[in-house]
Amino acid sequence: MPSDHKTGLRWSNWNLLLILPLFMLITPWFNQDEPRIFGLPFFYWYQFLFVPLGVLCVGLVYVKTKDEAVVTGKPDKLGVDDLDEGAN
Repeated sequence: MPSDHKTGLRWSNWNLLLILPLFMLITPWFNQDEPRIFGLPFFYWYQFLFVPLGVLCVGLVYVKTKDEAVVTGKPDKLGVDDLDEGAN
């Protein structure tokens, strides 16, 4: 059953939002004890803050880019039947 859904490389400026959760990986920025929230050191609550932030970023990028056209480059000149001819 053929599908109308095309796959390929997609680019959108919304994809740049996916860099934001990666800032959590720069450990020297948050490797400290103070300030504390509910007795939890900054090191931990900063990381917990990035979990919903990362989910929000990925969800927003998905919603904004799911209906965009797929960039595939040159059209393929071969059809499915042309590919089967070499099997004989």
